[in-house]
Amino acid sequence: MVNKRVPDWLNNSMWSTPTTSTPSPPKSQSQSQSSPSQSPSHVDRIVSHPSKSPSVTSSDSSLNEPRESLPSASSIRPESPSKPAPPPRMEVQDPLNSSDSSGNDISSPVEDVSRQAQLSQELSRKIINMVELKRLASLGIPDGAGTRSTVWKLLLSYLPSDKGLWSSELAKKRSQYKHFKEDLLKNPTEVTRKLEESTSSQNGEKTKEGKGLLSRSEIPEDEHPLSLGKTSVWNQFFQDTEIIEQIDRDVKRTHPDMHFFSGDTDSAKANQDALKNILIIYAKLNPGIRYVQGMNEILAPLFYVFKNDPNEDFVVNAEADTFFCFVELLSGFRDNFCKQLDNSVVGIRSTISKMSQLLKQHDEELWRHLEHTTKVNPQFYAFRWITLLLTQEFNFADILHIWDTLLSDPEGPQETLLRVCCAMLILVRRRLLAGDFTANLKLLQSYPSTNISHLLYVANKLRSYPTR
Repeated sequence: MVNKRVPDWLNNSMWSTPTTSTPSPPKSQSQSQSSPSQSPSHVDRIVSHPSKSPSVTSSDSSLNEPRESLPSASSIRPESPSKPAPPPRMEVQDPLNSSDSSGNDISSPVEDVSRQAQLSQELSRKIINMVELKRLASLGIPDGAGTRSTVWKLLLSYLPSDKGLWSSELAKKRSQYKHFKEDLLKNPTEVTRKLEESTSSQNGEKTKEGKGLLSRSEIPEDEHPLSLGKTSVWNQFFQDTEIIEQIDRDVKRTHPDMHFFSGDTDSAKANQDALKNILIIYAKLNPGIRYVQGMNEILAPLFYVFKNDPNEDFVVNAEADTFFCFVELLSGFRDNFCKQLDNSVVGIRSTISKMSQLLKQHDEELWRHLEHTTKVNPQFYAFRWITLLLTQEFNFADILHIWDTLLSDPEGPQETLLRVCCAMLILVRRRLLAGDFTANLKLLQSYPSTNISHLLYVANKLRSYPTR
């Protein structure tokens, strides 16, 4: 069978990673790596937390390691979270306050200033032109000045295009989140205490300490700690304990290389508490999905951007703002987190199949080599890429730039994400075509450092160049 012709623009040497590469910059210590020599049950865990290795060179294709057997489908989604040892701490510079020293600069200072001026001009309008805003944002939002924070809120429909409505909409949403916290984060002990106070004040009965005492007969069944009723706050509390403990563990190991998320400072602890509150509330409001390991990684960029806004009002209300933007963002990807839908037309395996078909359409030679010659099932690497929106594959500053494009694409983040994933394969096609199962799996599970503007340009080409 004759392979489909590769588009001329892909044959240019600039689209392939050089055969030699310099060590990549430090990636987030919460980013995961799975060695091909691990047992199948560990090959494709969504989230694991050892630090990632430097970029893989072309010498990987000559590794003399034994060929791995294919992991079973059941190993793609882990049944229980792993408990890795804490990784060594390595501080990463604040991406909003420092330039990228890896050589992956997304644009020149002049371009940043020009785009910043264009974005500022658009944001100054009474009615914001969302088409123009998306076009500008898709090119990358310059760091600083709070521009990304405001633009992301607009792209996620948290802020309306009419600036005259911002104040009322923000007040309404933030008040709603306050009620969510009061209703969903309350401890059953508080419920019982308030009931005691209410009863004692009605009866005029006080103890020496000024607290009312309820007799056993006066405690409603739903408020009794041993109640098994569906509406019992205590029964629900005990059911939620396991998921809350999982959220707590995951939040504590979110980007341990950044003081913003990790450390003993009051600000780091406050940030962790905000992340936990958002995830717990989301889990309780969405009983069909609840919390799935890895959601913390998707939440982190949103909260980081909003919390670093120079507008003090946005900083104070970053938790509430992040919650609603997180809900909106996840609404387009929530089926990927629902295990019951894994094999459905909207589940994660169907989404991975779409990515595979996209690669076949644009580069059948590479697709055939990966899936037929070396038998690297796309689930082995793309499951994590897609479910975690690439947050584990690149350093934090690059993640923000990629998300600028994901959130601003008129076709929606899902289609854009698949094109970016396909472009990631194309950029390393020479090394993949020269590699065997072991080398290719290692390369794709520890993706090398790359120029993000370059990557996004290739992803956009996949939209611009129809297949023949």
